[in-house]
Amino acid sequence: MGTAISLDLADDLPPTELHTLAEEVFDWLRAVDARFSTYRPDSEVCRVDRGELPLPEASPQLREVLACCADLWRDTDGFFDAYAIGGLDPSGYVKGWAVQVASDRLLAAGASNHCLNAGGDLRVRGHSSAGRPWRIGIRHPWDATATCLVLTGTDLAVATSGCYERGPHVRDPRTGRPARGLRSVTVVGADLGPADAYATAAVAMGPAGIGWLDRLAGYRHAVVTDDGRCLHSTDLPLAG
Repeated sequence: MGTAISLDLADDLPPTELHTLAEEVFDWLRAVDARFSTYRPDSEVCRVDRGELPLPEASPQLREVLACCADLWRDTDGFFDAYAIGGLDPSGYVKGWAVQVASDRLLAAGASNHCLNAGGDLRVRGHSSAGRPWRIGIRHPWDATATCLVLTGTDLAVATSGCYERGPHVRDPRTGRPARGLRSVTVVGADLGPADAYATAAVAMGPAGIGWLDRLAGYRHAVVTDDGRCLHSTDLPLAG
């Protein structure tokens, strides 16, 4: 998935069971990478993009993801666009969706206390091994050794999009140019798939994304602008 992934299983379960649960999570994420990677010529996404695999013949998972991307395109007025760079690239939704599915599976398997983090997009449930709500640091967009905010909670999906690691890779789909104005956008809610896409869309909108996030039902946000301002929802679950 092109990023570091970490899993913290905080339930008091036998080591063999914890190992099995962890392997199932990483097997799933490896399978997602094989299917959705835009860097692997043999992936389903690349084969569909080249016209070698008709969409009706693609896997149910790929068709589900592309249907969700179409809904997100509508809900964001076109600012979340799986075709923003010209070819098919649903990565702005896939990573969050994959982590959400993995977390849901862990919960169903009895691992109700865990933190799964894929490059800053993470799903936390329950409590840490210390018995406290999870604390989630949001990386400072100009200093990799610092945080700009710390969140806390027992059931949160947290997605962050920005240009501080990969450069200006998010593009305004209306102009085709790199998005400007928002250095970092974090979206917090119950489902990491949409949260990931909403964060990407807000970055693509630029400063107008702040007002759009304010009107977004069911999700809270924190934004760092290019000129260094930090703005966030009044009910964002900040650590004390």
